[in-house]
Amino acid sequence: MALVAGATRGAGRGIAVALGEAGATVWCTGRTTRDRRSEYDRPETIEETAELVTAAGGTGIAVAVDHLDPAAVEALVARIDREHGRLDVLVNDVWGGEKLFAFDTPLWEHDLADGLRMMRLGLDTHLITSHFALPLLARRPGGLVVEMTDGTRAYNDANYRNSAFYDLVKNAVIRLAFAQARELAPHGCAAVALTPGWLRSEMMLEAFGVTEETWRDAPEPHFAAISESPRFVGRAVAALAADPEVRRRSGGSFSSGELARDYGFTDIDGSRPDCWRYLAEVQDRGLPADPTGYR
Repeated sequence: MALVAGATRGAGRGIAVALGEAGATVWCTGRTTRDRRSEYDRPETIEETAELVTAAGGTGIAVAVDHLDPAAVEALVARIDREHGRLDVLVNDVWGGEKLFAFDTPLWEHDLADGLRMMRLGLDTHLITSHFALPLLARRPGGLVVEMTDGTRAYNDANYRNSAFYDLVKNAVIRLAFAQARELAPHGCAAVALTPGWLRSEMMLEAFGVTEETWRDAPEPHFAAISESPRFVGRAVAALAADPEVRRRSGGSFSSGELARDYGFTDIDGSRPDCWRYLAEVQDRGLPADPTGYR
């Protein structure tokens, strides 16, 4: 029994569908439905995600939830408890900040309202969701919390991430996984932070003018070399959830490529892109795009 908070598109959708591949019942939440769009004003909906979960072999359940609304989140968890009596996996993937941060813009020049909104969307939502969901998840040993972020702890410790607001929210989520791991340990449950690499989300594909079928033609050569589908990080979550010894990873920070090496899963094209190692060893050093040895 899984709850993917923020399953409308991108990594959240990929995670939900990959859990469906594993046969899970997946509660898919978000703000955009077939009747109403969030401020992203995009066409992807939670109903579509739930249908994809079911088509993949699981059971998808779509519920419209604003994860900044404590009452709505509390009601969601009460419904899961009432209908199923358990929660095995919680994925905190709510983000919503793609249109709110400005690259390489100092704190004092960044739009303050956008920066603070990004903090609320990317961190408060995770705190609110965990506050209500963890009592249900911790009812049985073996529960898993996955905090979705951008960058591993090791990479982010050594690199400035786009802006002060972005840097703070993405690193705070990694620390949140560490804190939850400590608090869940007495209950036999685990929490980890997880990052995808260069993600071929719907928004990223549109930004580069390509599709999932033509992504290798993207004008950004590193994206064309090392990017990964949302299903890849989804399979990382499924592998973690299926690992009977996942508690040994509790409190840690991991990437999809790193876990693919450990667990043996692949992306939908059969490759294992190791984006964060590629970023450190190729892209950040200004070397030509070359995925040899990285996928």
